[in-house]
Amino acid sequence: MIEDSYRLAAKHYDAAYNVKEDLVDRDFYLGLASEYGGPVLELGCGTGRITLPIARRGLDVTGVDASRSMLAVLRTKLEEEPAEVQRRVRVVQGDFRTLQLGDEFSLVVIPFRPMQHMYTVEDQLAALRNAGSHLTDGGILAFDVFNPRFDKLHSGDGEEHLELEWPEEDGNGRTIRRYFVKNGYDPVNLVLSGRFIFRLCEGDHVLSEEAENFEMSVYTYPHLKALISAAGLGIVGEFGSFDRNPIGPESPEMIFLLKRQ
Repeated sequence: MIEDSYRLAAKHYDAAYNVKEDLVDRDFYLGLASEYGGPVLELGCGTGRITLPIARRGLDVTGVDASRSMLAVLRTKLEEEPAEVQRRVRVVQGDFRTLQLGDEFSLVVIPFRPMQHMYTVEDQLAALRNAGSHLTDGGILAFDVFNPRFDKLHSGDGEEHLELEWPEEDGNGRTIRRYFVKNGYDPVNLVLSGRFIFRLCEGDHVLSEEAENFEMSVYTYPHLKALISAAGLGIVGEFGSFDRNPIGPESPEMIFLLKRQ
């Protein structure tokens, strides 16, 4: 988890995901916050896409991220919030595999796949154990990862796909287009690698281009269950989508609600 690798992601994060229509996890995590109450700990909080709405609901929330670039965006956004929201938010830079805050939380969330930026079993286990160590008695830990489609993982290397497009902020009619190129998939270590390409376009003419490498761990269901058990956690809920359908072969997600054993 190297901070510099998130520089471009932080620059474009909010604009990109504001136009992503299938990004439906926020209401799920806000529902958990309403159900279990605060204080809430968000690990891998990024630019505050989940953190700030939780605080707006009147709950104290701590947001942790390793990326200075992401947290700089969050702090700028936080300055624009009312004073009562600002008072409810604590922002901490740190590695959530090892960071000890000295506090316990009714709800710990790891939304939108930060667990997939843990690339070894040792790191994955450390992340879950450390997250669980911050729970109150009876507190809930929730996280999500994608349910892999292995036919896609084993094909399409080098192919460029347009994922998202949004207008540049200055209103000059230019657009930014984000493309994804899959570099490869390591079936032994279960790591998908690729790169995001950000192109500033005027019509079909490309004015500039920037790229950022990207890796994600791939999890199987038995792999996750073994990690959860080894971390001293028990499953109290598992879902294959954010509308709480069961996990199945075609489910887009694997979502878990956990308690300390």
